[in-house]
Amino acid sequence: MKRILFVFGLILLTANVVSAQQKEASISVVDSAVYDFGDVNEKDGPITHTFKIKNDGEAPLVITKVVASCGCTTPDWTKEPIASGKTGEIKVTFDPTGRPGPFTKTVSVYSNGKAGSYVLTIKGKVAPKQT
Repeated sequence: MKRILFVFGLILLTANVVSAQQKEASISVVDSAVYDFGDVNEKDGPITHTFKIKNDGEAPLVITKVVASCGCTTPDWTKEPIASGKTGEIKVTFDPTGRPGPFTKTVSVYSNGKAGSYVLTIKGKVAPKQT
C-alpha cells in the first residue's frame, strides 16, 4: 500500500513539474514589427516610435536586453515583467543628424518569450538640412 501511494505521489509530482514547464512567456507586437516614419527632416532632430509588446504566453514575460543596430538608434523598454495577456512598451528613438537619405534600423529584443531575438524595424528617409 505504501508503495502504491509512493508511486501515485511521484506521478502527481511529475505531472505538476511538466505542467509548470509548459507555462511559458510569448512575445508579440500589438500592431506591427515595422514602423515607417516616412519623410523626416534632419533639422527637426530625433524622432521616436513606441512599439507595444504583448505577452501571449502564460508565464510573465521578461525583456532582458534590447540592442539597436546603430549608435544613432536608442531603445528604452519596460523593465518590469509583463503579465500574461498584458502589454509593455519599447520606445525607439532615431537621431537623423548627419544621416541624410533612406534609413532602415533594427532593434533586437531578447526575452524569455522567444529563443534568440525578436526584431523590430524602423525606416524612413531623411531630408538633409538646407545650408
